[in-house]
Amino acid sequence: MLQASLRSGAAHRRSVFELFARRLPDGRRYGVVAGTGRFLESLRHFRFEEAELERLRSAKVVDDATVDWLADYRFSGDVWGYAEGEAYFPGSPLLIVESSFAEGVILETLALSIFNHDSAVASAASRMTSAADGRPCIEMGSRRTHEWAAVASARAAYVAGFATTSNLEAGRRYGVPTAGTAAHSFTLLHDDERAAFTSQVESLGKDTTLLVDTYDVTAAVELAVEIAGPELGGVRLDSGDLLVQAKEVRQQLDELGATKTRIVVTSDLDEYAIAALQAAPVDVYGVGTSLVTGSGAPTAGMVYKLVSRADDSGEMIGVAKASKDKTSVGGRKYALRKISPRGLAEAEVIGIGERPFDDGNDRELLVPLVRGGEIVGEEPLEAARDRHAASLAELPRKAHQLSRGEPVIPTVYLDDQP
Repeated sequence: MLQASLRSGAAHRRSVFELFARRLPDGRRYGVVAGTGRFLESLRHFRFEEAELERLRSAKVVDDATVDWLADYRFSGDVWGYAEGEAYFPGSPLLIVESSFAEGVILETLALSIFNHDSAVASAASRMTSAADGRPCIEMGSRRTHEWAAVASARAAYVAGFATTSNLEAGRRYGVPTAGTAAHSFTLLHDDERAAFTSQVESLGKDTTLLVDTYDVTAAVELAVEIAGPELGGVRLDSGDLLVQAKEVRQQLDELGATKTRIVVTSDLDEYAIAALQAAPVDVYGVGTSLVTGSGAPTAGMVYKLVSRADDSGEMIGVAKASKDKTSVGGRKYALRKISPRGLAEAEVIGIGERPFDDGNDRELLVPLVRGGEIVGEEPLEAARDRHAASLAELPRKAHQLSRGEPVIPTVYLDDQP
């Protein structure tokens, strides 16, 4: 596309690209925007270096004129988007790229790969933290995904309310708080549980969390309190009927005087398993596979489409795809979240070519991310985390239901309004 448009001259036409999802994953009521910070970081360093250029040249992927253009590539346009952590709905214009066709089209895979992955993880994480109802969740999925996807997953989960991650690189790179527990191999390394627990407590202190289901849970809990005393930080359960075991272990801990010892549960948890454990005396949930794979929706299903471009006179005109089941809406978008007098979201209002009317307490959703090639929208990760909590609190109560349903608020295009 780049080579052909450079040759025809159309590559330099002013264009508007939009990243959006036509629909939410089946049965989901809202999505969560994540990856904005990673996208901006990647855009800052998005260059074609000599090794890449030589490959394009030697393999004849594109002609020499296109290689020369890519050698000088620097994005110089504008980018608007939903702020990270914000809830989104079908048709929400999550990212708007205004530039030449050539500059914008090159960013398609970069934008989609980041937003599709991170938003899928954050959307699943949000459902899990909502089901946890204030009890902390630990992200523990690094062993279930690609090594760099694991780092991005930990970041996205933190945006959507997870308290900590076991991924140390996410802690180093993004400042996500880190936490973890010992594996069964540590217990099996020692001659018996007493030796394993003693070693861990002496090294890490009484506030550590001991894994108690390698052999016999009841015996292990008794031994753990004997070694660490009532100040033992936590015990972890990773198998069996977690609801029954958590109740039994809580009673045993209390009887042993360890009333403040936390119970951490793991073992292939998802939002439904977390919800089912609401009646159990669980203090912390550790979630891995389901989280980093989007809990059944491993991609957010977002697309990146040209929605407006300049004609021969330089006037911007809307363009749209009309393929069956894959239609798009032409024109540069503006987005507003309509808020009721009670402070609850009522609709996602999308203006085409003009801003929707704000009746005084509504929220504009698009914020500037890049101006003239300069990044202006970077922010601390904590800001995205706080925004997610505020955005979720603004949604109607049924947004928190795990049962299958339609998006919790409708998407209304300005032309659809009376």
